[in-house]
Amino acid sequence: MRKFIAILGLIIAFTLSANAQMHDPVKWDTSVEKVSENEFDLVITANIEEGWHLYSQHIPEAPIRPIPTSFKFEEEKKEFELIGKTTEGEGHEEHDSVFEMLIKYFEDQAVFKQRVKVISDKKITIKGVLEFMVCDDTNCLPPTEVDLLFEVGDQKLEVGSLPAGEVGQKKEDKSFLQTTLIPEKSGISESESNSNTVKDLEKKEKSKSLLTLFILSFFAGFAALLTPCVFPMIPMTVSFFTKQSKNKATGIKNAIIYGISIVVLYVLLGTVITAIFGADSLNALSTNVWFNIIFFLLLVIFAISFLGAFEITLPSSWGTKIDSQADRGGLIGIFFMALALAIVSFSCTGPIVGTALVAAAAQGGIAPVISMLGFSLAIALPFALFAAFPGWLNSLPKSGGWLNTVKVVLGFLELALAFKFLSNADLVLQAHWLEREVFIAIWITVFGALALYLFGKIKLPHDSDLDHISVGRLSLGLLVGAFTIYLIPGLWGAPLKLISGFPPPMHYSEAPYGVGFTKLGGGGSTSHDDIPEGAHLGPHDIISFHDYETGMAYAKKVNKPVMLDFTGWACVNCRKMESKVWSDPIVLQTIKNKVVLISLYVDDKRALPENEQYISETSGKKIKTIGNKWSDFQIKKYKANAQPYYVLLDHNGNNLNKHTAYNPDIEEYLAWLNEGITRFRK
Repeated sequence: MRKFIAILGLIIAFTLSANAQMHDPVKWDTSVEKVSENEFDLVITANIEEGWHLYSQHIPEAPIRPIPTSFKFEEEKKEFELIGKTTEGEGHEEHDSVFEMLIKYFEDQAVFKQRVKVISDKKITIKGVLEFMVCDDTNCLPPTEVDLLFEVGDQKLEVGSLPAGEVGQKKEDKSFLQTTLIPEKSGISESESNSNTVKDLEKKEKSKSLLTLFILSFFAGFAALLTPCVFPMIPMTVSFFTKQSKNKATGIKNAIIYGISIVVLYVLLGTVITAIFGADSLNALSTNVWFNIIFFLLLVIFAISFLGAFEITLPSSWGTKIDSQADRGGLIGIFFMALALAIVSFSCTGPIVGTALVAAAAQGGIAPVISMLGFSLAIALPFALFAAFPGWLNSLPKSGGWLNTVKVVLGFLELALAFKFLSNADLVLQAHWLEREVFIAIWITVFGALALYLFGKIKLPHDSDLDHISVGRLSLGLLVGAFTIYLIPGLWGAPLKLISGFPPPMHYSEAPYGVGFTKLGGGGSTSHDDIPEGAHLGPHDIISFHDYETGMAYAKKVNKPVMLDFTGWACVNCRKMESKVWSDPIVLQTIKNKVVLISLYVDDKRALPENEQYISETSGKKIKTIGNKWSDFQIKKYKANAQPYYVLLDHNGNNLNKHTAYNPDIEEYLAWLNEGITRFRK
């Protein structure tokens, strides 16, 4: 009896541990919202488990990228027509250092809407298919397809109401998500409540990135404050308020109003830009080819202006008219004084404002407003503070050549930043005009010239004569010089992690493995004949097989254990393991020399031959693609569906040790490898 209980316990424990590897983190609900007499919104809501994220529909085109969420609707019967594209919520955007691109994703919940126009007078059925991919910090799941089913055309619904029928109910054995239209009986429907929830969550996500933008814009404003057009205005303006005011309190009050007026003016600029282009349009423009090219040209013009070739100024008549209004006195006069400052200092602040607005445009939403708030606060604060404590004016450094030095340094930085926008356009077009080596060479030239300028070896038009350079300028020159030297090995394939995300990715270059090196090693002397038949070169030039049977046959031939690598082209965490763990010299040599790697890509979209397609025993769905085959194989044999997932096998397909997954600890991963290899040799 005890043996029976013990065996039963082991079976239960094994089952629980196996099932724990199966993930189903997204639940899909559907509903229909009536917009007008014959127009409806098909609403698809994703409820996402904590810790997981769902990718947006809009992922930049690239050879390797995450799988975007996509929707397809059948229009065979011509009973309806789609209006526009499927829309989605704001979500969260950040630069992904693995894929080296800006990626948008959703957490907790995401709402998608597709507007349709019903042509038929009868109730119709609309079918669709969505494909999606989700990841968390350690796993990525293979692309998954879900069938959608909507019943549309109930004329009893009032415009704007939402159905409260069965949402997310599976239809018998099929995977259809069925929505039945029933007139709304209560005040707020479930779909409307979900929509409100997702907005709240997205606001929280957005606030994090907006805070970062605010801080960066504040520092940009501080940089603008230290330019020759703005810095000398501080003592002049504060002295004006303190002398013209009847008492100290009035002077302080007027200076504070002056500072607030500066903030209002710049925030108004951000508001106007958002209103003209629209919150969503700005975000869409950030990945547009022409947007990036235009801003590349603008930043180059700004940079040349900062370097002293010419000044970008507004018409002098504007300043004259504004000055005349400033003489009116009172609150209106103070406001026009602030406007006069903005116009007079435009030659210095304009390029910095433009750069800040470009960064804000990439984020979209109210980002331009937040950006201008941070920028203007940095400029306005000194005027208010020095008015309150005029004695501090004595501690300010005198205006002089150092202000022009600040302006020139900003010019070099703008010039370097400009090429990031040109690189974005080149990557989208895949034109290969600005490959990685060219980009790095340009940055070496720009920062090398900046270092020489700081050391006093280059003199520009507005520079004064230098008998010596200050300690601060020397220190900055040494820092820029060290950074320039750091960039040089990038021409020969160094990863340059300090500037990850700025230059094009490693594969987008003339020599992806460095000048003088081939895929198979240094010197270019090794032949491609060294690759076994049916094998490929994987990450770090590891020879790997993409077919299980072929790899197993080769492992028997060379008498090495097999390392199964369940991976995906779009798997973020798989790339992290390859770049951070597999790149370790000992781990890399172990995988290269002591095991046979079989990498099975679960998102391989290539179709299987018709005679190899089959119905899965686990899901009941037809296995049509190579990716489907390996995903089904992983689920059936290892009761897991997440990637990365690693298994060490002998030649009979038996496990050599416990399976492992995402593990950034190099020592633990190496110990796992050595354990399996040791057991194989016994």
